[in-house]
Amino acid sequence: MKVNSAVRHSPGARLIRYFIGIVDELKKVVWLSRREVIYLTTLVLLVAGIAGLVLGALDYGFTALIDKLILGR
Repeated sequence: MKVNSAVRHSPGARLIRYFIGIVDELKKVVWLSRREVIYLTTLVLLVAGIAGLVLGALDYGFTALIDKLILGR
């Protein structure tokens, strides 16, 4: 028995298939351990902090350079 194509492609059926697909894909994910999450989060925060300090220092240096060379302060 064939299913009517209008029923098979109804918005409700597509939405249900979409969420079933999401659940199927989430079952395939290899989740990190708690220790790995803590380590990687710490690493990201450390790198972001260092990058912020470097960029802040460069900004301060270029501001001082512009003030002295161009603005004559």
